[in-house]
Amino acid sequence: MLSTIADYTRLTKDMGKSLTQVATQPDVSRETDYFLSHIGNVKTVDDFLKDYRLYSYAMKAYGLSDMSYAKAFMRKVLTEGVSDKDAFANKLSDTRYRQFAAAFNFAALGDKATQATAATTGTATQYVTQTMEEKAGDQNEGLRLALYFTRKASTITTAYQILADKALTQVVQTAMGWSSTISSSDIDAQAKMITKKIDLTDFQDPAKVDKFVQRFAAMWDATQAQSDTSTNPALVLIAGASSTSGSLDTDMLTKLQSIRLGK
Repeated sequence: MLSTIADYTRLTKDMGKSLTQVATQPDVSRETDYFLSHIGNVKTVDDFLKDYRLYSYAMKAYGLSDMSYAKAFMRKVLTEGVSDKDAFANKLSDTRYRQFAAAFNFAALGDKATQATAATTGTATQYVTQTMEEKAGDQNEGLRLALYFTRKASTITTAYQILADKALTQVVQTAMGWSSTISSSDIDAQAKMITKKIDLTDFQDPAKVDKFVQRFAAMWDATQAQSDTSTNPALVLIAGASSTSGSLDTDMLTKLQSIRLGK
């Protein structure tokens, strides 16, 4: 059973079609229409924060929904912008805040900020993509993680970027067969472990990203299928041992063994 790989392949084979299907869904279309028809009327950071419908749409688009309540925090992000290297957003390890501040660049563009492409159609595209990933996650969390990693991979240049993002960390740990318990270890040690095992420049190559995501998907399905056993068969397989608590489908074994990093 390779459901995550199958679903991932189906969605990414024609990403344009997949996104269009989501964009035309009534709830998504309704919110996008409102956003695009009203965002241009916003002239200041305070105007933006006061219109919760616009603000929450934008926050969701950049994967920041869980921070929508923190308006004082987001006001600082938006007010300081991204031009100054010491700007608040630039000091945060999570790059989503820099992306948000760059899209709604009030610091540099003033009352023209919401007329920029990044703030209008760019944000709408982000919203549809985010929604597609969330809907995928409702059926298969592994699929959501795979889609998210594919979207973010080209922005990864350091191990610390991975470690600052829980979703990216989960994908990498799963793909590499590492226990999530390593997250409690020293952050520098974790970063060193990642750079030792993964050539991060590979994430600039779509083909290698796809290979890595397939590895993750296969490992995810394997661990989910055997989650009721005391031994994780995917980790045992990576370690070169044989599982005594259960056996994997022959097709699954073949698939896992065929996926190798950088090849």
